[in-house]
This record gives sequence, structure tokens and C-alpha cells, in this order.
Amino acid sequence: MTRVVHPFPPVVDEKSRVLILGSFPSTVSRKMQFYYANHNNRFWKVMEILFEETIMDREAFCHAHHIALWDVIASCSIQGSSDASIRDVKVNDINALIQNTEIHTIFTTGAKAFDLMMKHVCTDVPVVRLPSTSSANAAMRLDDLVEKYRVIVEETCR
Repeated sequence: MTRVVHPFPPVVDEKSRVLILGSFPSTVSRKMQFYYANHNNRFWKVMEILFEETIMDREAFCHAHHIALWDVIASCSIQGSSDASIRDVKVNDINALIQNTEIHTIFTTGAKAFDLMMKHVCTDVPVVRLPSTSSANAAMRLDDLVEKYRVIVEETCR
């Protein structure tokens, strides 16, 4: 097991309306220095379907649609990319991030992120648990993920 510090900053600006939180970046995301970078993760495919556009620049896409991205965990002990192996968690300061933004809803991508949010972060902003887009969540088909994530489009327009 390796102690790892989150290696890249959040995607956020003052016009962000929703915050999407994962648990901690996968080994591929850590290497590529961006969120949901593993080509097997369906997050970006879901976003393309929901917003009906091809995403060429992921950070620019987030800013254009008022989406902030971050992870609940600032540092932890982890084996590879396994959420189940995560230990010794230090959480990010979510409340500090959302200050000076228009964020009114937080979405978590999976059970681990949601559970950590509920356990470690006290916020007045509603937190909605969405299913993981990871290929490890094989029970969820792409169409099912799109339906569950549709609420993000509604909240970015609010």
C-alpha cells in the first residue's frame, strides 16, 4: 500500500454551479494529471451524450457548462486504483472550494465518494450520490448511467 497525495488541482471557477466529486484519482488519472482519464471510465462519454457534443478540451468543457471537478480525498493510502483499499484518508476542504462560486449541488461519482462526504464534510449544499462511471461498475450500462447523470444537465442550467 502506498501513501499518495492528490496530484492535480480542482477544475473550478467563480461561475461553477455544480461540483462533481470522485473519491481519489485512478493510477491512470494520476499519471495523466486529469479527472477520469482512464479510457475505460465512461464519465466523459456520458458527458458527451448528455450535452450532445464532442469534448475536445475537457477543462474548457467543464468551464463552459459550469461544472467543477474534484475529489473528496486529499491524500490516502491506496493500492493501485482500488477504492476498497483506501485507508488513512485526509479529505479536501470542500467548503473552501465552493466559497465564491455559484455551486448549489454536489454530485458524487460512486459510493466511496458519497460515504466519505457524509462522514467527513459538513455542508449546507445538497449532496447527490450518482453511480460510478468506472468500468469496475459493469452492472451499470452506458444508457443507465446517462439516465442517472441527466440531473447534472438540469442543475447546470439552474
